Amino acid sequence: MRREYPDTPILGVGAVVIDGDRVLLIKRGRAPLLGEWSIPGGAVELGETVREAVVREVLEETGVAVEVAELLGVFDRVLRDDQGKLRYHYILIDFLCRRVFGEAKASGDADDALWFSIEEVNKLSLAKDTAEVIRLGFEKTE
Repeated sequence: MRREYPDTPILGVGAVVIDGDRVLLIKRGRAPLLGEWSIPGGAVELGETVREAVVREVLEETGVAVEVAELLGVFDRVLRDDQGKLRYHYILIDFLCRRVFGEAKASGDADDALWFSIEEVNKLSLAKDTAEVIRLGFEKTE
């Protein structure tokens, strides 16, 4: 499956992992959004449910085991290159998750993995839909 200049949209999942008053974020280790902070996640593999994909991706990228709670939203990430050609097309399904065990340690596609308070999150330059889904995750845990 080609991620860059794909022939079809790629189905991805994301996890808003809340632990008390903090959320788990990764610094992306590859495009799109290379070097930016985001929620853990990735592409769904063949034969895998979206919930299984969330658990696997969070563990692979952060070393944190999670329990998947509720669906937070479905988002489109459509990015074009300078010539207007479709460079990336993801359909992202984001879930609220709770930490079961493990400490944040970057691996896999992530260059870093850290816990952030909502105040710290508000100071980051995040994709609009990412900031929105994190805010929603905190609201759902109040």
